[in-house]
Parts: sequence; structure tokens; C-alpha cells
Amino acid sequence: MTRIVHVNGSFLPAAEASLPIMDRGFLFADGIYEVAAVLGGRLVDSDAHLARLDRSLGEIRIANPHSAAAWTALMEELVRRNAVEEGLVYIQVTRGAAERDFGFPPAGTEPTVVMFTQTKNILRSPQAETGIAVVTVPDLRWKRRDIKSVALLAQVLAKQAAVEAGVGEAWMVEDGFVTEGSSSTAFIVTADRRLVTRPLSNAILPGITRVAVLRLAEEAGLTVEERLFSLDEAHEAAEAFITSASSFVMPVVRIDGTPLGAGKPGPLARRLRELYIAEARGPA
Repeated sequence: MTRIVHVNGSFLPAAEASLPIMDRGFLFADGIYEVAAVLGGRLVDSDAHLARLDRSLGEIRIANPHSAAAWTALMEELVRRNAVEEGLVYIQVTRGAAERDFGFPPAGTEPTVVMFTQTKNILRSPQAETGIAVVTVPDLRWKRRDIKSVALLAQVLAKQAAVEAGVGEAWMVEDGFVTEGSSSTAFIVTADRRLVTRPLSNAILPGITRVAVLRLAEEAGLTVEERLFSLDEAHEAAEAFITSASSFVMPVVRIDGTPLGAGKPGPLARRLRELYIAEARGPA
């Protein structure tokens, strides 16, 4: 099946898609992106993802090229054209193409919009059954991590550290405290069953799956604490997991080679994954 992408208002085969060399996303990483899951051919948490996209665009002063309704229609059409039942939709918006200059381009420069889909087995991921290991790395990023910027070099290096260690994710650490994963939100569960994750600030990305999981945890009667947690506390945790649009809730069973608890996915991580998937699937 020919892969169809969306570039600046047109649906076309991926092999025919191109962008100008002078696009500021390529030259300066001057843009933002969003990733939403697809389950059963339907978008998951898309309203929240589009709200975050709008916020990120506003923070770097790019006018949102579409309304939420228009974005949704484009995403749904792209999913339909690629017959995606389970996977992801990627959106990227840059400040557009103009002569290379650090300052903003001339007024009237149109943003560049790129969209594509990826098929991925999220529900039946083998890692969800076994759990993943993580390694820790220094957090090398800039001070506005709350913006979902395409400037991801530090995250790329962190993820590669995980790949080279043969593990599923890297947790970034700053001043002894875990910030987040290279492409995920980090959670721990204390020995007395309190769910802990770092509070929102410009130090971390406001994860969409994070919001849903915190709400589901509170509805299930769990004690939730949004606070900093140290790497030492993480090593002593009873359980840990990550959340993201591409993994939902993924148990963590080892940190830097040290097993957590029994060294297998814990009951709270499993339960929260079940609750999130049930909600994502929606009414039968």
C-alpha cells in the first residue's frame, strides 16, 4: 500500500513529498510537533493533543494554520487513506521557508505543515507484558521543555544511550531528580502505594497521557503526589512506569540495571494500563 502523507494542504504519496531547503524547521529546528495515537481506526485524546499543539505554537509565536476541527478532519482523513487501525499520527508545523536569518522571516511567510501516520502495535506490545528497563542520563535540554519543539537533539542522544544499553527508555536526571523520559513521562509507586510524578513546569513536557492516567488513578482511589522525586527514591520504589501516546502505560522493571520490586510489571502499572486502554477504546 502506498504511504500517503500531508504536506501544506495536499495529500500525496510519501515518495513524491518534498520541502524547501530553506525551511526553518530544517535550518533552525524552528517549529513544533504533536503525536496522537490511533486505536481501532480512531484518534485517542486528540482534543488534548490539539490543545497542546495550539499552546506550543503560541509560545513560539507561530500562528496556528488550522482550527481544531480542521486539524481533526485532516488527521482522520490521513488515518483513512493509510488504513491505520493501530498506530500514530504525527503533525509538524514550522515557521516556514525564507532566506536563512536568525530573526523571524518576513510577515506573510506561511507555516509549513507536515503530517504522516505510522502503524504500531501498541495494545499487544510484548514489552507491556515483561516491562522495560531504563538507564539514566544527564538532562542536557533547554529551559522551555514545556514546548513540544522539534529541537530534540538531547532526547535523541538520550534515546541512543538507551538503545546502546539494550533497554527501552532513558530517564533524564537534573540536580539528582528525575525530570522525564526521552519521549515519555516518568512515574514511580512508593512502598505505601502512592503514585508520584513530577509536577508540571517548564522543566518537563505536559504529557497528554500523563493527564489521563492521573485522572484515572484518582478515580480508582489511588493517592497521587505531583512532586519531584530523586533517582535514589526511584531505585527504592515498589513500581515504576512511563506514559506516552506511543506506549500508553508501560511498566518499568529495572533502573540502571537494578530491579524494582520483584523485577516484573507491578499491579498498579498493569491496572492503570488496563483502565487507560478501556477508556481509549471508548464505547463498544
